[in-house]
Amino acid sequence: MKKLRFVAMALFMPLLTVSFVSCEQLQGQETEAVQDQGLSIDYEKYELDNGLNVVLHQDESDPIVSVAIQYGVGSNREKKGRTGFAHLFEHMLFQESENVAQDQFFKKIQDVGGTLNGGTWQDGTIYYEVVPQNALEMVLWLESDRMGYFINTVTESAFANQQEVVQNEKRQRVDNNPYGHTNWVIDKNLFPDGHPYSWQVIGELEDLQNATVEDVREFYDRFYGPNNATLVIAGDFEKDEAKKLIEKYFGEIKKRQEVAPLEVQNVELSETKRLYHEDNFATAPQLNMVWPTVEHYTEDAYALDFLGEILSDGKEAPLYEVLVKEKELASEPRAFNSSEQIAGKFRIMVTANAGVDLDSVEAGIEEAFDRFEKEGVTEKDIERIKAGLETDFYNGISSVLGKSFQLAQYDVFTGNPGYIEKDIENIKKVTKEDVMRVYNTYLKDQPYVMTSFVPKGQTELITENSDRAQVVEEEISENVEAEVAETEEKEIEKTPSKIDRSTPPAVGETPGLNVPKSWNVELENELEVYGIEQNELPLVNFSLVIEGGHLLDDLSKNGVANLMTDILMEGTANKTPAELEEAIDLLGANIFMYTTNESIVIRGNTLTRNFEETMEIIEEILLEPRWDEEELARIKTSTINSIKRNEANPNVIAGQVYDKLLYGENHPFAYPTSGTVESVEAITMQDLKDFYNNYFSPTVSRFHVVGDISKEKAVEALDDIKDNWEPKEVTIPEFEVVTNRDKASLYFVDVPGAKQSVINIGYLALPRTSEDFFPAEVMNYKLGGSFSGNVNLVLREEKGYTYGARTGFSGSKIPGTFTAASSVRTNATGESVGIFKDEIAKYREGITPEDLEFTKNALIKSNARRFETQGSLLGMLQEMSAYDLPVDYIEKEEEIIRNMTLEQHKELAQKYLDESKMAYLVVGDAATQFEQFKDMNFDEVKLINKKGEEVEFTELKP
Repeated sequence: MKKLRFVAMALFMPLLTVSFVSCEQLQGQETEAVQDQGLSIDYEKYELDNGLNVVLHQDESDPIVSVAIQYGVGSNREKKGRTGFAHLFEHMLFQESENVAQDQFFKKIQDVGGTLNGGTWQDGTIYYEVVPQNALEMVLWLESDRMGYFINTVTESAFANQQEVVQNEKRQRVDNNPYGHTNWVIDKNLFPDGHPYSWQVIGELEDLQNATVEDVREFYDRFYGPNNATLVIAGDFEKDEAKKLIEKYFGEIKKRQEVAPLEVQNVELSETKRLYHEDNFATAPQLNMVWPTVEHYTEDAYALDFLGEILSDGKEAPLYEVLVKEKELASEPRAFNSSEQIAGKFRIMVTANAGVDLDSVEAGIEEAFDRFEKEGVTEKDIERIKAGLETDFYNGISSVLGKSFQLAQYDVFTGNPGYIEKDIENIKKVTKEDVMRVYNTYLKDQPYVMTSFVPKGQTELITENSDRAQVVEEEISENVEAEVAETEEKEIEKTPSKIDRSTPPAVGETPGLNVPKSWNVELENELEVYGIEQNELPLVNFSLVIEGGHLLDDLSKNGVANLMTDILMEGTANKTPAELEEAIDLLGANIFMYTTNESIVIRGNTLTRNFEETMEIIEEILLEPRWDEEELARIKTSTINSIKRNEANPNVIAGQVYDKLLYGENHPFAYPTSGTVESVEAITMQDLKDFYNNYFSPTVSRFHVVGDISKEKAVEALDDIKDNWEPKEVTIPEFEVVTNRDKASLYFVDVPGAKQSVINIGYLALPRTSEDFFPAEVMNYKLGGSFSGNVNLVLREEKGYTYGARTGFSGSKIPGTFTAASSVRTNATGESVGIFKDEIAKYREGITPEDLEFTKNALIKSNARRFETQGSLLGMLQEMSAYDLPVDYIEKEEEIIRNMTLEQHKELAQKYLDESKMAYLVVGDAATQFEQFKDMNFDEVKLINKKGEEVEFTELKP
């Protein structure tokens, strides 16, 4: 389907969203490709004597391998009063095991050039690694050690640390975000007390705080045995050798408690429940309506997925027509079904425009339902939804990790890794009659849960007859002092093993760098074209980059470039917005546009056989704008409301204020690409036409194409763009960038009641075009370029103040920033800023030979994973073309890493890291956190507003 289902996962920094290929993603399409190819993945499945399910899939396209272990335990296995355990336990398993020392899971995998992570959702927990093929045995050693040789390492101090980390994750993702408590309110009222879906995956704060080590031990023994897990290996490996290694490392792990299958627990509501909440971080009201439905892989679940698409996806969807186009109450209503392992729910979510009374939204939804009932479902609706199946399927398995996830999911939930064939068969059976049937069964005249989340003080916007939701808000406690727990040096009791697990297995030679061959040509109209042919899947990914973007905005009408990418997707001279959308959908293609600080980008992907037709649509979008005044009005309204919604989001505030402080009043980068409410209101259609006529030219554009297509075919598909897009001279303006900061300045932006403080520390550094840029990135790696960076190890792993901390350089043709960033719990704000400052200062004094070796290994060996997907190859082409890099630039980067010495590393650190000249920005609760900074040896301490203007502290006190 066009709207993929994303499994709600709790992941480590960097924050990732992992999409699992599931029934919702594979909504069918009766094409020859589906029928002939079967859309399946080859695999072998077997079971060890201890009950561990093993699934193997060989894929020799790249010298890498993915290992995924999915356990049959999610938050649905928890008990009331002990919620959040599955997720908390996921964190614990990254700490240490009997033969893997503290914090070494990440370091060892990074040291061989790999990546790893884990995730928890309602129905499962998964751990995964992607490594060069030579490191497979090390991964199996690591995974088996935490499956069978973990629990003796759990200490009170290690457990307390991860309790803090998880609580900070909750604050970051839930408590400090607009509408963050919505799911809690919905599930608490949709499912009866004690139902496994009545609590959140992240858990209740009180439960997290009350959890004990004994709880962890009991949970481990119940659910983390081999007999409750599926191990999937996908990639380039020898199957017989892999089987021997699996038996060696996992075969002796003993079975644990039998885990009985969960009973389906679908629910019914006896009456409608209407609830509201005043949201501290919302600036616009949001309405949700949720109905109970059925569990996954059922006939009704498939039809309900289709229903969600038909109600909300597209210009002719009833919810869009009524709420957006006719009544102008909202910008993007959504309807979707979420059928999970033991129950399901159907949800309509509408974030209204600022100031809109949610009663009018509710009335609009009822009107949309009436329209849907009268117009019904057409065969064209079903065809449109099914059309994207093949493309989305191939996108989902474009990496070995994606294949691992799909095989694991099907095996755990159906017992058959190859269930995809049955899945698609079920999808193809869905008819328009099925869609109407499930609408009448589950939605029409049925009770539901309704939530009205409104900005604080705007209760007049809630729907009538709503009761206050009993949301529990965390109180901000006093500032904490640094607590260094004394660790007891005692020998860990080792679980007996038939093999020596104390020493990591030897890692063979890392696969050599093998950069795919690329080509480039310049067309007659001066359009540069770059390409890489990759034949693994019948897909093509492409992008057209038009230089300029936000740099070309007139700051008095900031946001024109951003609106360009919206208006060009709203129809063409020959197609209405709905007709353009339909033409794209029927090809199974994905096309989208966006604006950056320095470019406008058209990007997409399609099946190889549809590439030529997709390029015809791209040409039409690019060269035949519709300039639809009605759509411009809607786009402006949507953009303005998006700007207003961001005004209370601490993370957005931090990013915007930080840019303004560093770039100054006169540089476009000091202002968001979206513009301001005032500037967007002032933009006219003529402004857009002038921007298009002045700045859209092949002379400042580059086209990139990667996939199952030859150079000749790709260039041929661009013939019309070559012939019809006339070149013109375009000059990209240059703006002065001042990089002479000479003092440490603390700036504080008040967000009353913030549960976390967002910290951004840094200054302007250097452009991507500088010969020092890549060496500086290498230098930064051990400071904060990965999970094993010093700042993360102190702030997260040692102190438990944050969910993650990072440092890094950004840059383009214009000098970018060095930034150290994190979100920390409110009462650790001052100390966290001090830790950042101290760690940067210490780093200037040099690192150890071991740390330099780790940096080299992590960066060089990870290149084996660099060219796996079409998306990563597209990114490589875009970087090459943007900065005129040679085709062997990655080899040259490897040489820089390999040849870096401790002296060079220290010289770069002293040149580009100076904590005494950085801006220290904190966005948080000023009433409790601001005053302490006056005693922390900053050269200046200022309270500023969201525009970066200094204000008096008394102005912000209640």
